[in-house]
Amino acid sequence: MAMRSLLSDHSHYVESFRLFLENSTEHQCMLEFIQKKLPGILSSIGSGKSTINILSVGGGAGEVDLQILVEVRAKYPGVVICNDVVEPSDEQISAYKERVAKTENLENIKFSWHKETSLEYESRMKASKEVKKWNFIHMIQMLYYVKDIPATIRFFHSLLEPGAKLLIILVSGTSGWARLWEKYGSRLPLNDLCLYVSSAHIEEILDGAGLKYKSYELPSDMDITDCFTDGNRNGELLLDFLTETCNFSKTAPTELKNEIIRDLKKLEYSEKRDDKYFFNNNLSAIVIEP
Repeated sequence: MAMRSLLSDHSHYVESFRLFLENSTEHQCMLEFIQKKLPGILSSIGSGKSTINILSVGGGAGEVDLQILVEVRAKYPGVVICNDVVEPSDEQISAYKERVAKTENLENIKFSWHKETSLEYESRMKASKEVKKWNFIHMIQMLYYVKDIPATIRFFHSLLEPGAKLLIILVSGTSGWARLWEKYGSRLPLNDLCLYVSSAHIEEILDGAGLKYKSYELPSDMDITDCFTDGNRNGELLLDFLTETCNFSKTAPTELKNEIIRDLKKLEYSEKRDDKYFFNNNLSAIVIEP
């Protein structure tokens, strides 16, 4: 069997992604950033406004979006918030709508969902005569799925109102992910849908474009101990997620599998605490000015 991208099997991807969230502090570290840092960052977006327009690009199932909205509403009580979501997955949009339906205290927040990719949204906006401007745009863990990252950032940056902010969250250039992709990316089934990109690449793009930004490091880890037990189902799913490969343990050449397993135990990738291994899952939050 040949290696194939994890994204070629949607249900397998979702299963491994859910396990990744269970085993990592991904959402916790984002939540801490949203609660502690974001209110200060957003202090300029709603001054004197009766409506705040927020665009969520790749909003997924809405877990993180709703946390952001809680903070925006606390910062600007009584202000109407229009929250538009660009998300290509029907499944994710359904989950987002269900989450909204079950969440209390969302009065004054209006939701609109657009089932499309960021590129489809960009094309639609450019085709229409009126391009809407936004007070806050966020792109969380989604730039891996964009073909032309500089053009995408340039377009969404152009939609910022004065005083607005564009927030990008993705894996840090100092994370285990960045090292793993750099070393093994060429030997893994790179998919058209997924690019190996980290905050280091984004900062290079922003510097090249002369854009003003500030970066925040979000420490995070993932328990990958199960990856080192042959035949462990959870370990195999986590390896699939780490390598972006469907059934990596069964389809990867033995030499490649052994090399990656060996590296994952090294300090550049993971930290050993007692008998457990924790992969460096650090994220970066990059806040861009208009």
